[in-house]
Amino acid sequence: MSETNAESDRVEVVFSSEEIANRIDAIATQIAEQKLDRLLVIAILKGSFVFAADLIRALYKVGLQPEVDFISLSSYRKGTKSSGKVEILRDIEMDVKGRNVLLVDDILESGRTLAFAKDLVTARGAQKVLTCVLLNKPVERAVQVEADFAAFECPNVFVVGYGMDLAHRFRELPFVGHLQNRS
Repeated sequence: MSETNAESDRVEVVFSSEEIANRIDAIATQIAEQKLDRLLVIAILKGSFVFAADLIRALYKVGLQPEVDFISLSSYRKGTKSSGKVEILRDIEMDVKGRNVLLVDDILESGRTLAFAKDLVTARGAQKVLTCVLLNKPVERAVQVEADFAAFECPNVFVVGYGMDLAHRFRELPFVGHLQNRS
């Protein structure tokens, strides 16, 4: 267990930084096996930024040189439950038409954000759209979507760290953790 800045916020490690690094290397190898030419990695911000950065470097280690872009979508804002509505806060800049696209997100839970992003780049003419998430929560989805690549099955608890936050806190943690005082 690790203590954070606030005395009342105790974070239990769910997935260590070592476990995460090992899984990212394995996923990079799986992605490379897909033989995707003109690969464009689109990180769904903000929660995926740490995962996406590590995944992009792992892709390079296995011989890929993807281009990278970012989209910022939100269905949570400052809460811990999805609002049910996905908003584009920052759109991608690159043209996806005819490209192989890998969408990278932090967590697949309700499915709304990932499905929205996948539908968006598909509608814009992407050749193939694959999805990769750090965490897959095995819960009932609000929409039908599954990740093509998932690093971990996540327990059904609210997690923070490794880029994921609660009201802009805890993103800096080098592991995925569960706040002890939250369900």
